[in-house]
Amino acid sequence: MEKRNPFNIVSSKKTRFILPSLLTIIGVCLGISSIKFSLDQNYSLAVTFLVFAALLDALDGRIARLIKGTTEFGKELDSLTDFVSFGIAPAFILYFWELKNYGKIGWAITLIFSVCCVLRLARFNLIKISEEAEWKLNYFEGVPSPAGAGLILLPLIYELSEFDFNINIKSVAPYLVVIVALLLISKIPTFSLKKIKISSGLTIFLLFGIAIIFVSVIFFTFEALLIVGIIYLLTIPISFVLFQKTSKKLNSIKEEDHEDVL
Repeated sequence: MEKRNPFNIVSSKKTRFILPSLLTIIGVCLGISSIKFSLDQNYSLAVTFLVFAALLDALDGRIARLIKGTTEFGKELDSLTDFVSFGIAPAFILYFWELKNYGKIGWAITLIFSVCCVLRLARFNLIKISEEAEWKLNYFEGVPSPAGAGLILLPLIYELSEFDFNINIKSVAPYLVVIVALLLISKIPTFSLKKIKISSGLTIFLLFGIAIIFVSVIFFTFEALLIVGIIYLLTIPISFVLFQKTSKKLNSIKEEDHEDVL
């Protein structure tokens, strides 16, 4: 009796390519949905959806590398998703929340952020690092788009939180958007943490820290997001200093080796 092959929508050898792309597509759906909720003036849900989109963005690439499911299609899809979720969605949320009150200037600021985000993503896709400079993989060139999205939303997150420092936070929003837009296309090194190595002795503390952040986000969502955003801002000058020190140290070693050869 002839044995029939089971029906497969996708070849079993290619199923590992689907999961990362599926997570990416879910991320773009969350980003677009956040715009819809901002139109409904449900800003808390709009910000929450963007947070989930950022989490999926952090996971899809790592999962793809873990299961060896990276593809050129996945890379392009990820960039397009980043532009929608972190270049368009947060700018529109800020526009409907406050920037619309500035008329044409508010819309211009919205466009500036979106344009800077797409320029950053285009540049990121072209960056190639040689084997001799693999240490640079621990740094991004400029602020990454998910972080930029979170930074421009800090005034809104502050308003949604229970913090009250008697600050007219809405007046800060336009200036913050422009500053973050410039950071996106800048060449300031910021921490990437893609190739960071954690010793086995510090793993338990890392897991403990992640657990604290996770619990804080669940019970004190906007307060925790605000604190994380401020901490990230403070790491930018630190990453710049560390990058410069590492670069100078390696350059001096190369010069010494060159002199020894001569």
